Amino acid sequence: MDVVMTVILAGLLLALLWFSARNSRKHRLPPGPFALPLIGNLPQVDKNAPFKSFLEFSETYGPVITLYLGWRRTVVLVGYDAVKEALVDHADDFTGRGQIPFALKATRGYGLVISNGERWRQLRRFTLTTLRDFGMGRKGMEEWIQEESNHMRTQMETFKAKPFDPTFLLSCTVSNVICCLVFGQRFSYEDKQFLRLLTIVSEVLKFGSSPRGQMYNIFPWLMERLPGRHHSLFDEVEELREFTEKKIQEHKETLDPSSPRDYIDCFLIRMSQEKDVPTTEFHLHNLVATVLNLFLAGTETTSSTIRYALSVLIKYPQIQEKMQQEIDTVIGRERCANMEDRKSLPFTDAVIHEVQRFLDIVPFSVPHYALKDVSFRGYTIPKDTIILPLLHSVLKEEKHWATPWSFNPQHFLDQNGNFKKNPAFLPFSAGKRACVGESLARMELFIFVVSLLQNFTFTCTQGPDSINLIPEYSSFANVPRRYHIIATAR
Repeated sequence: MDVVMTVILAGLLLALLWFSARNSRKHRLPPGPFALPLIGNLPQVDKNAPFKSFLEFSETYGPVITLYLGWRRTVVLVGYDAVKEALVDHADDFTGRGQIPFALKATRGYGLVISNGERWRQLRRFTLTTLRDFGMGRKGMEEWIQEESNHMRTQMETFKAKPFDPTFLLSCTVSNVICCLVFGQRFSYEDKQFLRLLTIVSEVLKFGSSPRGQMYNIFPWLMERLPGRHHSLFDEVEELREFTEKKIQEHKETLDPSSPRDYIDCFLIRMSQEKDVPTTEFHLHNLVATVLNLFLAGTETTSSTIRYALSVLIKYPQIQEKMQQEIDTVIGRERCANMEDRKSLPFTDAVIHEVQRFLDIVPFSVPHYALKDVSFRGYTIPKDTIILPLLHSVLKEEKHWATPWSFNPQHFLDQNGNFKKNPAFLPFSAGKRACVGESLARMELFIFVVSLLQNFTFTCTQGPDSINLIPEYSSFANVPRRYHIIATAR
């Protein structure tokens, strides 16, 4: 029996080597390091921060690299020029979305984030239009965020300048904004079910950015057969699905087609309008999955960025003090900030941008995918290749940032102290697959951070030097470390 297994394995390895050699001759692939059968280049990749290994590969092989993550062929784009050329200048060739196994199972293959083709076009167009109709990026949305900032302040005051972990307070704050858009309601910060859902969202992001989460996406067929946290996590994702389905059912029972209240209502109306269209993408499966997409993406990334901003301000108290002085001079401490104030708060705006650049929350972007053979920079990227636009390399590229590895608000200020844009600031990615909630996230970050600094000064018991800005987990997302902080009323 052992001899038979040895022969089978040897045959499999030879077949893989032959297939790899044949494929390389057929296509002029971008260069890259030699890959082993089955496991590819995984032994050469830092499992705790894979993007660091990709940067090292680019020093040898250039800005367009072929790697094998397990058996999956992957092309990595490194640096602003390569990423911008692909996602913006050749946008149509790079609109495909990689089928991330964890996301595929969690959404059952439906929804906006991992869709392609006509499904993606219809859902993205509808989602952008609907969110804008409900005020995303406009005055109405400002008022929702301002109202939520008052709830955040009131909740933070209950800690009475004693140390606390702000993670779930900030998650509640940010999530309530997307909940207003999607579900038509906000939730109390003490709502146990709401807190349970936010815990699951946090665990999903943490798992996706852990070495075990990386292994699931590379070898899903193997991980499904091994014990581990992923099994219970999928059960918890089902709790999110059940909550969403319950909310959709409540909307169905109270729907007034002449007066839609939120995203779910608008989707249900569209479903009714197209119920006799056999090719429609407006059905319950896509509604549930897209609501989950919006809930997860609209909660964790922005709240993590604000939490990271507080860590930065504690570590650099002089920056916190300068922001407070600017805010006090321009706005005072009584009224809520609005987006018009941003023009008059260049230093504050610069710090918020630098927080996003330095955190680099999604270093790989969300993986793209070659839906057909793509010609790029003299190479052929074959159909079914995963494409990783390394946003980390854009946000840390030395020719675009004076001190890329240091926190430096001057990256966004000119010599006169005025705010200046930088084309390499791409935390939301770029092109046709850029984040649909970018304008909402920008508004939330500005209004919430200003509100926090109007009302509180932030410190921690161990002092500024105890704050470590290196993320706790680094893979799909950079997950900031958690600290107990002190919010002292001003």
